[in-house]
Amino acid sequence: MSATKVARVAAPLFLLAGLGFAQTSSIAGEVKGPDGQPLRDALVKIVRKDIRGNYKVKTNRKGEFFHAGLPLGNYDVILEVGGKDVDRMSNVRTRLGDPTQVNFDLQALKQKQDALQRAAETGQLTAEQARELSSEQRAALERQAKERQQALAKNKALNDAFNVGMQALQGKQFDAAVEQFTKASEIDAKQHVVWAHLADSYIGLAGTKSGAEQQAAMEKGLETYVKALELKPEEAAYHNNYALALARAQKFPEAQAELQKAAQIDPPNAGRYFYNLGALLVNSGQLEPSGEAFKKALEADPNYADAHYQWGMYLVAKATTTPEGKIVPPAGTKEAFQKYLELKPAGPFAESAKSMLATLESEIQTQYVNPEAQKKATKKKK
Repeated sequence: MSATKVARVAAPLFLLAGLGFAQTSSIAGEVKGPDGQPLRDALVKIVRKDIRGNYKVKTNRKGEFFHAGLPLGNYDVILEVGGKDVDRMSNVRTRLGDPTQVNFDLQALKQKQDALQRAAETGQLTAEQARELSSEQRAALERQAKERQQALAKNKALNDAFNVGMQALQGKQFDAAVEQFTKASEIDAKQHVVWAHLADSYIGLAGTKSGAEQQAAMEKGLETYVKALELKPEEAAYHNNYALALARAQKFPEAQAELQKAAQIDPPNAGRYFYNLGALLVNSGQLEPSGEAFKKALEADPNYADAHYQWGMYLVAKATTTPEGKIVPPAGTKEAFQKYLELKPAGPFAESAKSMLATLESEIQTQYVNPEAQKKATKKKK
């Protein structure tokens, strides 16, 4: 073959190579983040649809990206942020010459999605919004609508059971209260207020029972208080109520520990917590523990009037009498009653406090005197 013929054959090859190079295209754009500012280092994935081909590029500090050398064709352009696909442009057709522009605005996307969500929740999707939905979005909205319906039904059942339980508890219908709060706890086991009222109901029920039934109800109440506290350990009122229940169950050290927790959580009301325990212990005939509780109440709140009165009554119980009949109260007894009258001069214990002070000033007759002999002695004096 001559050199001339070789040159003629080679020329079309150069022409074809030039045509192949000319068929490449490019995609460019910018990405704005949820705050409306340029988003740096976002990953843009360019996926060819007609034949296999995957390309990637990251945005610069201005949120811009550019990818050249793409074969002409159809592409899906996907924006990935934080390892997740957050937006996409489908069926992007590239062209010769200037880059095909693809922009992403996550702030505008969020606003659009929020509007779509509100419309879907109210059932007021516009025709335009409905057309814009992809099959995945449509399925997601249908799933969300179903979940909302289930949540609404669950909340209604929970509220109904809770409200009926509250009415029963307030009416001291403890069996009914236990039933309703148990139902509520089965509907939603994470509602601490439900467990707390269920515990109150069991403790109330225990007060109406005796023997093994009383013990069973009491233990159930204590267990339920623990569940409420597991969900809401920072609720001082739950520790207080649990402590009172423990005291009724004769578990005094545990009750003291719970009240100490309540006092630490809620220092302004610590006096009330210890006073409540003291009152319960008095009613249970537990003199020494009650005295300790009233003392702690006064340490927490020196101006707790009722605690001063109860502390005085505790001290009176420890008073002694001399052979001459003089009452000798422990130190601080009179001061306790006097402080109560100072703080609550017209309080419910005012008359009792005055009477106790008068008694402490008097003497008790310690020797037996025959009434008849006393009458005769009186006549002789006349």
